[in-house]
Amino acid sequence: MKGYVFHGPGQASWEEVPDPGIKEPTDAIVRVDAVTICGTDLHILKGDVPEVQPGTVLGHEAVGEIVEAGSDVRTVRPGDRVLVSCISACGRCRYCREGMYGQCRDGGGWILGHLIDGTQAEYVRVPYADLSVHPLPGALAGQDAVLLADIFPTAYEVGVLNGRVRPGDTVVVVGAGPIGLAAIATARLFAPERIVAVDLADARLEAARSLGADAVADAREAPEQLITDLTDGLGADVVIEAVGVPETFEMCTRMVRPGGHVANVGVHGKPATLHLEDLWIKNVTITTGLVDTRSTPTLLRMASAGRLPTSQLVTHTFSLDQMEEAYDVFGNAAETGALKVVLGEPRHDVVATRTT
Repeated sequence: MKGYVFHGPGQASWEEVPDPGIKEPTDAIVRVDAVTICGTDLHILKGDVPEVQPGTVLGHEAVGEIVEAGSDVRTVRPGDRVLVSCISACGRCRYCREGMYGQCRDGGGWILGHLIDGTQAEYVRVPYADLSVHPLPGALAGQDAVLLADIFPTAYEVGVLNGRVRPGDTVVVVGAGPIGLAAIATARLFAPERIVAVDLADARLEAARSLGADAVADAREAPEQLITDLTDGLGADVVIEAVGVPETFEMCTRMVRPGGHVANVGVHGKPATLHLEDLWIKNVTITTGLVDTRSTPTLLRMASAGRLPTSQLVTHTFSLDQMEEAYDVFGNAAETGALKVVLGEPRHDVVATRTT
């Protein structure tokens, strides 16, 4: 088969790789029908994630069809159409028992495209398939469903839930890329008074407005003052960091009110300064997190019912063999206007999934 292989910082290519096979009785092999590229993949290519070894197939999000299942797999079988989660979960370790699947201690967590070969290929081996793939509702299109493998659960769990968004809150989302836009869409579920999006790109700020932001601000034009003015000097109840650079994290800590929450979602490759000389007195809560994907079944039901604006985030589509072109488009989003790119050839119109 072919896959997109990482060869070191700045080096990757779509090339022949060995077909995956069952290694453990809890594995499943999935034929990839739709896959996307994540900002984390770009961080890997920059060298920000040194755990990724050269020779690894990248990618941790996919929709596809089960073609083989290990003897211990009980919840799916060959022929089932599934979502491949970005997180694998053993279901037995302490963290999995607490619903913290991202911290799995028994060979799970974020492993696809990180510690083992990932989804940006024609086929992928998924460990712990019973908890790591989700049968898809028949009417949910692959290019919509694939956004529920990572960006929507990440934005919802690490941003909105960790930030404790509540009705009547002022919520600021710094970074209107895919994660930030998903955070805006899911924060709206909690009826905040206002959502403010901060970014550098006009196109992304416009996308933020279309997904429910009540106000937008150019990151270069003192957005802290806008938040001060909107809240009568109080500050934001919740600030979600969705970029992953020191400057935006520090900006978030300047916007939050005393007693408020800063929810960091961005993947950071460099140290950021924590200004405790200002924050120690303000009762501010700062959270970090890797997504656990425990919300994925709920989000799937919502997407199937048309309650999530998944299709609005997909700006470019490609075939799998256009992987290198897709990376160029996604990696140069400022010029191309890319939000999410989806690769793959649709193989189904409507497929009814097994109910018993």
